[in-house]
Amino acid sequence: MTLGRLNHVGVATPSIAKSIETYRILLGAAAIGEPFDLPAQGVKVCFIDTPNTQIELIEPYDDASPIASFLAKNPAGGQHHVCFEVADIHAAIADLKAKGARVLGEPRIGAHGTPIVFVHPKDMGGVLVELMETPHGDH
Repeated sequence: MTLGRLNHVGVATPSIAKSIETYRILLGAAAIGEPFDLPAQGVKVCFIDTPNTQIELIEPYDDASPIASFLAKNPAGGQHHVCFEVADIHAAIADLKAKGARVLGEPRIGAHGTPIVFVHPKDMGGVLVELMETPHGDH
C-alpha cells in the first residue's frame, strides 16, 4: 500500500449550518458545498474546499449515529478523523491486516461515492484514519 494525498479532515459538529457560518466568517471560506444526507452512515455531510484539501463537516442524523457518541464526549464538536486516498481499497485493507492493523468493518461507500474503511485509532497513534479509494478523475 502507498499512502495517497490527504483528501479531507472530518470535523464532527452538532450543527452544520452553524459550522458553515463559522468557517465563512472567521476563515473566509467561500467554496462551500451543499449539505447532503448520507443515510448509510447515519450523518449529514457538507464539504468546504480549501486550496489543498477539504473539510468534511459531519452532523449526526440522530442519537443512533456514530457521530452522536463522539459529540456526547465533545459537545462543541471537533476533529473526528483524517482521510487519505489509496489506489485500491482492498489491497490497502489486505496490507494493513497483514501488518497487524485493525480495520473497522468492511468497505462501504463514503461521501465521495467511493469505497472507504477506517483504521482503529489505537493502531494510528490515537488518530482515527479513514482510507478512501481515489475517486475517478482525481489525482
